[in-house]
Amino acid sequence: MAVIEGWTKLLEKTNPVPGAAHRRLLAQAQSEFPSWVDPAQRRLLAADPAGVPADMVVAQDGSGQYKSIMQAISAIPKKHKTPFVIKVKAGVYKEHVLIPKYADGIVMIGDGPTKTRVTGSKNFAAGVQTSDTATFAVVAPNFVARNMGFENTAGPEGHQAVAYRSRSDNSVLYNCAFDGYQDTLYAQAYRQFYRDCTITGTIDFVFGTATTVLQNCKLIVRKPLPNQACIVTAEGKKDPNGDSAIVLQGCHITHTNKAYLGRPWKEYSTTIVMNSILDDLIAPEGWLPWVGDFGLNTLFYAEFENKGAGSAQGGRVTWKGIRKLTAAQVETFTPAKLYVEGDDWIRAANVPYVAGFMKA
Repeated sequence: MAVIEGWTKLLEKTNPVPGAAHRRLLAQAQSEFPSWVDPAQRRLLAADPAGVPADMVVAQDGSGQYKSIMQAISAIPKKHKTPFVIKVKAGVYKEHVLIPKYADGIVMIGDGPTKTRVTGSKNFAAGVQTSDTATFAVVAPNFVARNMGFENTAGPEGHQAVAYRSRSDNSVLYNCAFDGYQDTLYAQAYRQFYRDCTITGTIDFVFGTATTVLQNCKLIVRKPLPNQACIVTAEGKKDPNGDSAIVLQGCHITHTNKAYLGRPWKEYSTTIVMNSILDDLIAPEGWLPWVGDFGLNTLFYAEFENKGAGSAQGGRVTWKGIRKLTAAQVETFTPAKLYVEGDDWIRAANVPYVAGFMKA
């Protein structure tokens, strides 16, 4: 709530602009605000992020206060206002970034996912533990990133090599790029929302134990090493009563290398693919085992109203954990229902957002 109130104060310095166009909606769109949203909050949702004043500017050419992102992060006061806005100008930032827990409410705005890029190459093959390979890691809650690129250049030979790792509760990433091969995007814990992002990879390139929604994102399967299978997701729910899940909503899975939608990293792995476009790279089986029959009876996998050549259900695996859900059942995995404590944190981030169903 403090972060939302901070955004409201920030709005006094901005002017509203028309909202960006997005998919035709089956539920209430962001531009149609419910009656309980007060006028200040409505202005927040329509505000131009370019007009938000920066508390810090990072620029490699010296035109900002800092030349590296970590220099800026290290200079954030332990007690700081929220939101705290850091603008990162175009450039390739070769550094490993960690946003620590005390840095709550950071809003990081780049010049575009192909213009402002953070890049590293730490990898498991070189002896680094998977969680420590991340080029960019966030522990602090309420992190928002817009127009940023995160990359791990280790290549398929590096095996596990994370571009972005997040334990940031109530985090929102919009128009960002995550580029890697194995384990590109590590949604490690808590509530996370990704909108209009691009993720590239080969094996388990969206994975973790967070409550994660990817909405209107593009997932691009890259060429793996010989004899490697490509898998888009690897969700890791351990507790049958837990709330972790990976939801792909209104997404597009594409490219030419054969791929599977997911495999069970942990016993109660939960993944939903809904209202998405699946190109013909998706294997007829749809899903792949982790090893043997591990988790095949206890996982929770479902596909709902997808389109494209890869969405055909005729050859799908028939494990006990594969579900055929009704619209009412699938609705529980839409953001407004999945985030049971509310979605105000998404609305406050000023990004396109659909609370309910979308059309593929």
